[in-house]
Amino acid sequence: MKAEYINPFLESARIVIEQVANIRPSTGQLGIKDVKFVENFIWIQIGMTGEMQGDVVFGLHEEVALKMVSAMMGGYVVTEMDEMSKSAISELGNMISGNASTMLYNQGVRVDITPPKLLHSANAAGFIPKKALTIPLIMDGIGELDIQVLIV
Repeated sequence: MKAEYINPFLESARIVIEQVANIRPSTGQLGIKDVKFVENFIWIQIGMTGEMQGDVVFGLHEEVALKMVSAMMGGYVVTEMDEMSKSAISELGNMISGNASTMLYNQGVRVDITPPKLLHSANAAGFIPKKALTIPLIMDGIGELDIQVLIV
C-alpha cells in the first residue's frame, strides 16, 4: 500500500471542507490500522474501480457529523441525523472522492468512483475489518474526520 494513494483524498478533503464549511482542517498522523466499524459513528463508503481498486471510507463520530452538516448549512443547528443530514454528509464524501478522482486522473491514474454508501451502524455495514492507510483531519470546533483508503 503506497502512501501517495491517500494524498489526493487528503488534499481534496481540505479543499472541499474549506469550501462547504468554511473551516481549514489540519492533518493528523498518517498510519496503517484495521478499519473497524464502531457504534455512534457515521461511515461514508465510496468504491473505486479502474487502475485503483478498493474503497475509501470517511469515518466521523455522529456528533462531529451533526456539527459538520450544521457548518455546511451555514450555521443552522442540526440536532439529528435525519434524511437531509444523511444526504448532506453523503454528498460531502461524494464531493471529496470526485475531486480526488480528478486529481488522480491528472496524475495519470484512471479511477471511477461509486455513489456513496452511508453506514450508520457497525452491524449494518457487513464490512470485514481490513488494513487501511488512514489519516485524520482535525477541524477546529467540529472534531475529526478519518480518511481511510483500502486499496487492493
